[in-house]
Amino acid sequence: MRVAVLGDGGWGTALALTLVRNGHSPTVWGPNAEYLDTVRQTRANPKFLPGVPLPESVSWTADPATALAGAEAVMLVVPSQYVRATLTRFAPAYHAAGSPPVVSATKGFAEDTRERISALLTSLWGVAQPAVLSGPSIAPETARGVPTAVTVACADSAVAARFQELLTGLTFRVYTSDDVCGVEVGGALKNVIAIAAGVCDGLGFGHNAKAALITRGLAEMTRFGVDLGAHPQTFQGLSGIGDLLVTCMSPQSRNRGVGERLGRGETLADILRGMEQVAEGVWTSGTALALARQLGVAVPVMEQVDAILHHGKRPKEAVVELMSRDPRAERD
Repeated sequence: MRVAVLGDGGWGTALALTLVRNGHSPTVWGPNAEYLDTVRQTRANPKFLPGVPLPESVSWTADPATALAGAEAVMLVVPSQYVRATLTRFAPAYHAAGSPPVVSATKGFAEDTRERISALLTSLWGVAQPAVLSGPSIAPETARGVPTAVTVACADSAVAARFQELLTGLTFRVYTSDDVCGVEVGGALKNVIAIAAGVCDGLGFGHNAKAALITRGLAEMTRFGVDLGAHPQTFQGLSGIGDLLVTCMSPQSRNRGVGERLGRGETLADILRGMEQVAEGVWTSGTALALARQLGVAVPVMEQVDAILHHGKRPKEAVVELMSRDPRAERD
C-alpha cells in the first residue's frame, strides 16, 4: 500500500521504516524542504533519528499534494501544537486523495480547545471514524527493528483491523481496541508523568520514589480518562501502563530527560533551546491540568509538573507538597 506519513520526526520516521519492512511504500512529509533534500540525498535523518540509515524506498516531500497523492492510508505524526495548522493546510489534498482512512500517532491535546487529536480529524477533515495508535514505542528502538507492541483503537473495527494489518510484522505487533478515548488519553498524559519521573532521577531519588510516582501517576491517568469516557482497563494495557513505563524509564525518553535536567537545576528555557525534537509533555501539562480542573479530577502529580515547568516552582518544593498531602485511601 501507499501510505502518507505526516511528520518527519523520529516517530514518523520509525513508523515509515516499519511500513517498509512490511512491504509498503511510505511517503513522509515534513515542513522544511531544504532539510528533506538533505535527508533524501544522505539517506539519514540526523536531527530527529540520528544513526539510523534510511532505505531508498522511503520517499520524502514538503508538498502536501505530493505526500497524499495516491495514498491508501494516512498516518498523522506531527507534534500536537502543530496539528491544527497541519490539518488545515492539508485538507484540500486529503479530500482530493479520496479521504483515505487516518490513524493519529500524535500524543497530546489541541492547546486552544483542549480537544483530543481524533476530534480535530473529525472537525477539520471530516473523518467519521479516526483511529489512534499508542503504546511503549521509543522511536530509535522501533526504527532499528527492536520488537515493539502497540495498540490501535477505532470505533470502526474494520478500520482498526486495516491499520493492524498494515503495521504488523516480525518486529512490530499491533493489538486492536475500540477505546479511542482511553488509548489517546494514555498516550498524552504519560508524557507529563514521565517529566515527573525524570525530576526524581535528577534529584537523585531512588527506586522507591520513582515506583511510587509512576503508580500514582497511573492512578491520575485512569481517573482522568474514565471521566472523559474511557474504559479503566485500557490503562492497564500497552497504551496505559506500557507506554507510561517505557517513557518514565528509558534513557532515550525525551520527556524523562527534560525532567531529569529540571531536577538537576537547569531552566526549561535552556533545556528547550538545545533540543531539536519535541518533548510533548511540556506542552501537554498545561492543557491537561486545565481539562482536569474542568472535569473536577484530582491530578496532584500533573499539577506539580505544570508548576515546575511553567510557574517557576522548585522541584524539591513540589516533592514536599506531594508528600505533605492529607492521608487518604489508595483507591480515592
